[in-house]
Amino acid sequence: MSPVILLSFIVIYFAVLLAVAHFTSKGSSDNSTFFVANRNSKWYMVAFGMIGTALSGVTFISVPGAVGASEFSYFQFVLGNAVGFIIIAYVLLPLYYRMNLTSIYTYLEERFGHTTYKTGAAIFLISRTIGSAFRLYLVAIVLQHFIFDAWNVPFAITVVICLVLIWLYTNKGGLKTIIVTDTLQTTFLVTAVILSIYFMAKGLDFGIVDTFEAVKESSYSKIFFWDDFVGSKANFWKQFLGGIFVTIAMTGLDQDLMQKNLSMGTIKEAQKNMITFTSVFVVINIFFLAVGALLYIYAAKNGIDVSQLATRDYLYPEIALNHLAIVPAIIFMMGLTAATFATTDSALTALTTSFCVDFLNFNKKENPNDPALVKKRNYVHFGFSIVMLLVILVFKLINDDSVVNAIFTAASYTYGPLLGLFVFGIFTKSAVRDKAVPYICVLSPTILYLLKTYVIEVYTPYVIGLDLIIINGFITFLMLLVSSPGKASEKALSHN
Repeated sequence: MSPVILLSFIVIYFAVLLAVAHFTSKGSSDNSTFFVANRNSKWYMVAFGMIGTALSGVTFISVPGAVGASEFSYFQFVLGNAVGFIIIAYVLLPLYYRMNLTSIYTYLEERFGHTTYKTGAAIFLISRTIGSAFRLYLVAIVLQHFIFDAWNVPFAITVVICLVLIWLYTNKGGLKTIIVTDTLQTTFLVTAVILSIYFMAKGLDFGIVDTFEAVKESSYSKIFFWDDFVGSKANFWKQFLGGIFVTIAMTGLDQDLMQKNLSMGTIKEAQKNMITFTSVFVVINIFFLAVGALLYIYAAKNGIDVSQLATRDYLYPEIALNHLAIVPAIIFMMGLTAATFATTDSALTALTTSFCVDFLNFNKKENPNDPALVKKRNYVHFGFSIVMLLVILVFKLINDDSVVNAIFTAASYTYGPLLGLFVFGIFTKSAVRDKAVPYICVLSPTILYLLKTYVIEVYTPYVIGLDLIIINGFITFLMLLVSSPGKASEKALSHN
């Protein structure tokens, strides 16, 4: 596939996004529009658009690529995700709506105190910046390899181009723009994965029934792994329970996806959004796993040596861009671009919102839409773009693991204390030592890392997988409980 053709498509794609941004931000670019879309978003648009945000380029590339090694075991994690989304809908969202929150971390201030609040917000800023940078890194290396290397463009310039384009179409309209662009991008993503299956099946001379049977009968289609709880990361209970708690932490306690839920008028609409989103999310992941099986079947039939690829993450782009026709190649690039930029644009908006509300106290100003505050918000938005650029460049220097594992491992360490804080706040009536919370939130993942590296991996056969976040949250919860000075005040418990 010619790099010129691929680049032309990306230029057209972003021209469409910029046009959408222009019309959605017309007449209003104040902070209420940017942060919560004036709280009048349509639940069905948010539900569909959240698919693109939740999946990202990691799902689009790494999940199909990982099928060769882990079969369909990832679906156990997806089932856990579904349960986690339901818990969010009926436990966390009612809490957030009762408090009429713009930033969900304001709950921590009401329940525990100022220092705990700032700690929770800081954990989100660090976690989301790292996670979103990893996701954008994945697409940047694909763009670099298949497009920009042809003109010897440095990797740093590729990342800068991506971030500048994202900043341009999110800067004015913020969440209001993103809800529309994410709907558009999710349409591209879903279309891309379905058509990818169609074109690979066509290349294998399979009809619809043949494709289904080929995937079902392949050596990659095993879903449930019940044996070896101790020594395998793929065990059902590790994947399923990990999926539940990763979802609660990385979605329900994450300003990014919750910001979209808080943009709706009522809790009923927000819950309807989450349940609809969950149903579509599960189905789409089945399609991604099917893509993975077909990729390996296609590679085997056409003599493509998977072992020669630098990483399994390259398998999907390698086949789509170098072995299929021009239309499938463009469709692949459309889906990959949509998946990743839907995640990154949303993250930049959420990071900006959290910093402005949680650290610059925009919500406590007499007029949050004051032009001076809007200008300050623009500076913050630009600042996080720079931070993300730096994190991506650092990650490129040090990464030696698959991207999907790196993301969830990093997130389990950083989101674990946030999970422990919210669980402690919601399910106990105890107070915390507010000033000690930052130390507990640093000490907990440190203890876990040392325990995992120097005790569990050395002296036991137990292999920690996605249950890492559960252990991390439990350590935080236990430390909060042990250090608690007693029962919280009635005022602090009034929102629970």
